[in-house]
Amino acid sequence: MPTYSYRCTACGEAFDIHQSFSDANLTICPSCGGALRKIFSPVGVSFTGSGFYRNDSRATPEGEKAAARAGGESKGESKSAESKSVDSKTEKT
Repeated sequence: MPTYSYRCTACGEAFDIHQSFSDANLTICPSCGGALRKIFSPVGVSFTGSGFYRNDSRATPEGEKAAARAGGESKGESKSAESKSVDSKTEKT
């Protein structure tokens, strides 16, 4: 459950409380009965390393990579074989 910080506008007392997302915000100070305000503070998150997105994004499965490489090589080989056969036909005439 998240921790929320509140401060009383009347007496200045500040406190933290664990509340569910579905719970209503507190509005009355438990000490003096004054109005409460929610305190917003920066989140303590630090992303370190070589790359957050690069490491956590979904990678292409190895099987698909190998199939793509094999498909690209076979196309290139067939093109070179076709060009050789065309060259040999032109030389004969």
